[in-house]
Amino acid sequence: YHPAPLSEKTPTDAFVVEISALYKLPLNYSISSGDEKGYLFIHSSNGIVRTSKNLELEDFPVNFKVRATDSSNAAISNEVEVKVEVIDENDFPPVFPSSLLEETLPENSTATQIVQLKAQDNDTGRNGFLTYGILNEHGLKFRINETTGILYSTAPFDYEEEPTEYQVVVYAEDDGVPEKKRGYCTVVIKITD
Repeated sequence: YHPAPLSEKTPTDAFVVEISALYKLPLNYSISSGDEKGYLFIHSSNGIVRTSKNLELEDFPVNFKVRATDSSNAAISNEVEVKVEVIDENDFPPVFPSSLLEETLPENSTATQIVQLKAQDNDTGRNGFLTYGILNEHGLKFRINETTGILYSTAPFDYEEEPTEYQVVVYAEDDGVPEKKRGYCTVVIKITD
């Protein structure tokens, strides 16, 4: 048996799976091994497995055995393996160490690296996998490497003819399930003469 994965937020007494053995007489079901931390219990007569406490992501998957025993003769039994997995919920949004950064860029610089941005996400797996982007493009004068978080200028600036300050809003987005979460940082770029 390999039931659908459970959320780490699954409440106590939630349905997990129904174990069913074919036999002409009534059976008693029990968990015989593999659930040492007691996350699950099984109804002895109908074979329905339910959660018995809050699930801790790091303890899963749990592989356990269910034994079906003849209710009138304990010597007659059989076992089946069950694998229960738990999926990480996307609990945390990405967070930048600072929500505001100031950088300077000399005018007439060719396309150049300005700053590397790095956000943290306390989720694991894909829920903590981050990509970076720019919210406001400023006429495509800036770009960001979506993997490394390095912010670049794409062309030289003219101090006399163009704005001398740009506010570039950068986001970090996780690959969360069921929804993606974002964190933001504003980079103020001052063009120097």
